[in-house]
Amino acid sequence: MVDLKGQYSKIKAEVDAAVVEVLESAAFINGPAVSRFQASLESYLGVGHVVPCANGTDALQIAMMALGFEPGDEVIVPSFTFLATAEVIALLRLTPVMVDVDPETFLMTPEIFERAITAKTKAVVPVHLFGQSCDMKPIMKIAGERGIAVIEDAAQSIGADYIFRDGRHQKTGTLGRVGCTSFFPSKNLGCYGDGGAMFTNDDELAAMIRSIANHGQAERYYHERVGVNSRLDSIQAAILDIKLRHLDEYCDARRSVADAYDAAFAELSELATPVRASHSTHVFHQYTLRVLDGSRDRLRDHLASLEVPAMIYYPVPLQQQNAFKGLVPPDLELPVADRLCTEVISLPIHTEMDAATQTRIIDAVRSFFR
Repeated sequence: MVDLKGQYSKIKAEVDAAVVEVLESAAFINGPAVSRFQASLESYLGVGHVVPCANGTDALQIAMMALGFEPGDEVIVPSFTFLATAEVIALLRLTPVMVDVDPETFLMTPEIFERAITAKTKAVVPVHLFGQSCDMKPIMKIAGERGIAVIEDAAQSIGADYIFRDGRHQKTGTLGRVGCTSFFPSKNLGCYGDGGAMFTNDDELAAMIRSIANHGQAERYYHERVGVNSRLDSIQAAILDIKLRHLDEYCDARRSVADAYDAAFAELSELATPVRASHSTHVFHQYTLRVLDGSRDRLRDHLASLEVPAMIYYPVPLQQQNAFKGLVPPDLELPVADRLCTEVISLPIHTEMDAATQTRIIDAVRSFFR
């Protein structure tokens, strides 16, 4: 699905030198490399504060802890997403309110969000799934009118832009009260281990986030609150700082692969290619097709027989996961999420995809429908 070895080979000299610099400095935790990456990412995103942490799940949890929610408070979250988005809600004894998504973009819409609001709603988590943004301006307007905190899950969309109606662009993760991302190796901006970060323009919230991520302390050994231990180590930060310089070219490469897939599958009535929302650029963390004739699983098996990798993101919607029994109404019906879980299939897409490899994948898919 990704070619991390091929990507590394192209930036090997830069990465190796950065790692050796950290090793020679022995500043493995909160060293200069972390500060440099933090500043670089703040500049790239155009955001006031970036707070690195250990992984994307921690980023979501710390953000919710910093916002001061109380047990039982409701947080609206799409059901068609990775478990971590709702997992942290349950861990903090908050109530996940799972909602459906748009069948074409796979995203929570402002209308879906608004219908789910109750007197107990304290937050909403728009998930910028597969690499493009939710329609953030109306979401922010609704949330602002109701006093609801917006926590962006930008784990799959780093580098993508939200496009305002007047043509202005703003990076995903920087529009809400706080944004969260993951640097898992397969992400568009991925390290060589685990990592994550939170983004905000709120000075007070940034200070709270930094404190919680560091055992609840602002000054060493003086703990103002109960926190966690969640740090991005210096080696990963050094690697990410190198890769950040290449992020836009990585996103362009993924778009080129997506364009070729779109063209190749345009005439196949059994497939729906990814819809690119007019309010967002798309960085294609995943290239996800919908198989409309009920043959998704047979297509996956066919591709496997030809040694072509394919993945299903996601086979089970969150409201049906055993982990959330008792937390969501047993009769909750989210028909779009349910249907998508039977239709979607993701093909390999990465920065090192060459024409011959992509042609082989395309031919394998097309051969199934002949």
